[in-house]
Amino acid sequence: MADESEERQPEPSQEELLARLEEEFGKLKVADVLVQTVFTVSSLGYRSLGEDHRDLDQARLAIDALRALVPVLKDAVSGDVARDFDQVVANMQLAYAKATRNGPPAEE
Repeated sequence: MADESEERQPEPSQEELLARLEEEFGKLKVADVLVQTVFTVSSLGYRSLGEDHRDLDQARLAIDALRALVPVLKDAVSGDVARDFDQVVANMQLAYAKATRNGPPAEE
């Protein structure tokens, strides 16, 4: 339980919230957003290859997006990260090939 002697902080105004948001946005770099996008797209792509949520069209779209995005990031990330991203794309392509050979997941 909060101590009653603690003063409640007033809710920030809309202008204050906007100023904070703009400050945080100013710190953000395009490379950071693209790296996060690679993580998100690869996660969704792998999910689309899984037995429970198989959607090969979505998996293919994820692979194509990663194949376009990863080369663009090569100069913006470390060599280790670039190699990891290349490996993610290769692994996803292999998983896609395996999923297309195995056909649709079994119905329960």
